[in-house]
Amino acid sequence: MMDLSMTSVLAAKAYKYKAESLVKEYLLADSYVSYTAVLGGILMCKMAYDITSIISLLYYKGYGSLTKTQKLEWNNRGMSTIHAIFITVMSVYLVFFSNLFSDQLDGPVTFRSSNLSIFTLGVSVGYFITDLAMILWAYPSLGGMEYVLHHMLSLISVVFAMYSGEGQLYTYMCLISETTTPGINLRWFLDTAGMKKSKAYLVNGVSMFVAWLVARIILFVYLFYHIYFHYDQVKQMHTFSCILVFGVPTILLVMNIMWFAKILRGLKKTLAKRQ
Repeated sequence: MMDLSMTSVLAAKAYKYKAESLVKEYLLADSYVSYTAVLGGILMCKMAYDITSIISLLYYKGYGSLTKTQKLEWNNRGMSTIHAIFITVMSVYLVFFSNLFSDQLDGPVTFRSSNLSIFTLGVSVGYFITDLAMILWAYPSLGGMEYVLHHMLSLISVVFAMYSGEGQLYTYMCLISETTTPGINLRWFLDTAGMKKSKAYLVNGVSMFVAWLVARIILFVYLFYHIYFHYDQVKQMHTFSCILVFGVPTILLVMNIMWFAKILRGLKKTLAKRQ
């Protein structure tokens, strides 16, 4: 009996060792980090989608009465909220709190990357692939051409930064704009749940206005300010990287300003009705 127990323990240890070796040598090896992260991002989306559906079914009575299209968008927004929280936390940490992009380190800031930064970008690639596929599959229920353009630009930029290792700082600055996504989704949830006249809807609208101004307008101005004062390092990058660094934030800023104008008009109407 004791011999059988020892054999089981040794077998378990051997299995654990093989599993750890597989993870270290393949899944987390430098050459496989990006692929593992992309796959992880897609799986995260699937889990987030299903979890949103289960929680909503248990805790929101009106979920069962939603149409098939509304349920699809409801679950999709739950998925995008989870990604937004993840990428915002990681982007803020890497840009402002880690030493990865510090000017005090030697070498151009435009060529810096790490396994953590590559892995984080990979997770976002997995999300953008999943979300774009859902938008195209249900088009235009989950968003019009502006959403397709936004996701295509984001996907191209993130993929190139992940594999080239160039301009990751500016990619993460743009990704911080995902800070506004939870507020946008909450607004839709409240509207769909018939709570458009609630205090929560008004508070969320004001919060969304402030978050959008900071994360999608002011931060983008700072991004161009940073590019200007590090232009000698920026121009050392690959030509395509330079095009992305200058072009993508410019297009996104224009789109952000257009959407910001809509948010401002919507907030004004809500406040006017309240008064």
